[in-house]
This record gives sequence, structure tokens and C-alpha cells, in this order.
Amino acid sequence: MSDTDFTASPGHTVGVELELQILNARDFNLARDAADVIALVERSGRPGEAKPEITESMLELNTSVHPGYEPLARELLELRDRVSAAGERLNVRIAGGGSHPFHSWSDRRIYPSERFRSLMERYGYLAKQFTVFGQHVHVGCADGDEAIYLTHVLARFVPHFIALSASSPFQEGADTLYQSSRLNAVAAFPLSGHAPFVQSWEEFLGYFNRMRGHRIVESMKDFYWDVRPKPEYGTVEVRVFDTPLTVERAARLAAYVQALASYALAERPLAPTAEVYTFYNYNRYQACRYGLEGVLIDPYREARVPLREDIADALAAVAPHAAELGGAAAVEELAAGVREGWSDAAWLRKVHRARGSLSDVARMQSEVWMGKSGLGI
Repeated sequence: MSDTDFTASPGHTVGVELELQILNARDFNLARDAADVIALVERSGRPGEAKPEITESMLELNTSVHPGYEPLARELLELRDRVSAAGERLNVRIAGGGSHPFHSWSDRRIYPSERFRSLMERYGYLAKQFTVFGQHVHVGCADGDEAIYLTHVLARFVPHFIALSASSPFQEGADTLYQSSRLNAVAAFPLSGHAPFVQSWEEFLGYFNRMRGHRIVESMKDFYWDVRPKPEYGTVEVRVFDTPLTVERAARLAAYVQALASYALAERPLAPTAEVYTFYNYNRYQACRYGLEGVLIDPYREARVPLREDIADALAAVAPHAAELGGAAAVEELAAGVREGWSDAAWLRKVHRARGSLSDVARMQSEVWMGKSGLGI
């Protein structure tokens, strides 16, 4: 089987990857303990559950494949508890959030693996600046054509995913004024952004082989697109989420993606169109900069729409599909947050105003993620 063969997956199944911060317990700056945390987690879990990321201060968690929200949420809670216990044993803290509030990228060390060293050689300082933290959601697809359809349809909702997960207002000790600053680090890479507008798996393979023939890419992993097909898993992968402050929110966001995919495939409300990409960068910017207060251009109606209103309408549309998948409560929680104007980024700024220290912000991020405290201030 080649790396471009699409492995069919049961329809609408869902899985999550979470990139997490490893903090020291003194001033809550990033620590370099990924290898030790991973070794401890793997003693009590399944292989591949915890993996390294590009620098030694990052940890990636991978769930199993699930039919719906409830088992996914349970597994994420179990993973959180095991990773938190490993952190406590090593006297480090684990945190969510899309960015660390005050670390310096130049202090980071590349994780010692052949792939990560290769990325450092290729991209230089960008590799260390990639010490940002995201959530990826995979949704199962029956075949490659279905994956291409979903890639383009889900691209319409990328501003939703950004605004709902935004949790990276601070970078290197400064308030960026963005709700999600993390994606600015991703955008620096030449193969980021959106997929090309192709309309079949065969057409996509033609594009991929052309890029590989020119030695621009070696594998699908080299595309850092916001939404991309993942043929070896038989999924479409949504990659624009900031890592939320809690695993509970991570599970709700995954439920939204799963319900959207089910809605799109069952009802075919949107036909793929290149027009989605005409306004793509503008819409993406609005979500990153302003979060729920942003405005997007609906490419199907050629109309300006408040992002909060657009998200609320979409959550209502997918609610019946979420219910069928066991995620009704998750989607309603997201809808309630939209009505209230809730965001993790806003909460982080409130903590900073109340405490006056970015070290305290990082400490609170870890306490919330590890389940030691709630989202009070």
C-alpha cells in the first residue's frame, strides 16, 4: 500500500490530537521534559498515546478513534489525569492554551529525532518559533472523494474553529491584541494556508505527485494546511484550533466538527466552490484578530456576516446531527458560550489583569488544565 492510498474509515468517527505545554514548577516557564513525561505516560497507556513534538517543551496526546462525543470525552479526561500524574511525579506542570505567555523561542531545543532535525535544517528559526500548541480533529471518511469534499466544505467554517478555540493572546511577554496569535506562527511556513481547489481524489493525487516530483514535498505531512486529507488514517484533519484550556472544551470542539461533517455529508447544504478561498485569508484574519467579534464574508451569499451570528446559526443547523452522535450537550454548551461571548483568550486576559503577572497566567493555565481549579479568577 502506498502513502497516497486512501484507507477507508467508518463514517463520522472522530479522534483528537492535543499539543500541550510542559512548564517548570518554579516560574512556570517552559521546561524541557517531554521525553521523561512521555516515558512515564507510556508505562500505563497504549503505544503512541503520547508523542514528542518539534521542541522539547511540547507534548502531543492522541486519542483512540471514537464513534461519538461521549467516549471521546471520557478518554480525554483519562488521558488528562494520567499525564497530570506523570507531571506531578516529575515536578513539572502540564498546560493547555495555544501559546505560552512569556517564553522566548530562542531558548527552545529541537526534540532529538531525525524528522525534527530535518525540519530545523529546512526552516531554520521558524522551527523553534513553532513552539505553539494546537488541537487537531480527525473525522473518518469513506473514500478519498468524500475527503476532498469535506476538505473544501469545512474550509468555509475555519473562522468558527479559530474563534471558538482562541487561547493565544500573549506571545513572548506581550499582549498581541489577537485572540489567536498562534496561527501567525503557522502562516510563516510556505506550505501552510489552504488546500488547492481540486474536486476529486484523483485530481488531488495529480497535484501531490507534481509537488513531490519537484521535491517540494516528500509526504502528506509536509502540507501544513488548515484542513487536509489524511489518507493513511482515512480522515480529514482540521488543524486550526488553538489547544483549549480544558479537555472538556477540546471534546466539545471535536463534537462540533463531527456534527458538521455529518450534516455536510447527509444534507449536502454546500457545494464545494473556489469562492471559499477568495475570502479565505480575510475571514481567517478576522477570526484570529477579533474572535467572536469578527466579521466574515460568506462566500456563498457574498455578504458580510457577524462571526458570532454565523457560528450560532451553524450550531443550530448541526444540532440534530450532534444529537444522533451523542454530542447534543456539547454543541449546546458551545452555543451558550457564543451567546455569552465566552473565549479562553478573554479569560486569560482577565487573569492577567487580576493577577498582574504572566507567570501567574501560566500557573493558572496549568492548574485549570490539570483539573486542580476551575475557570474562576
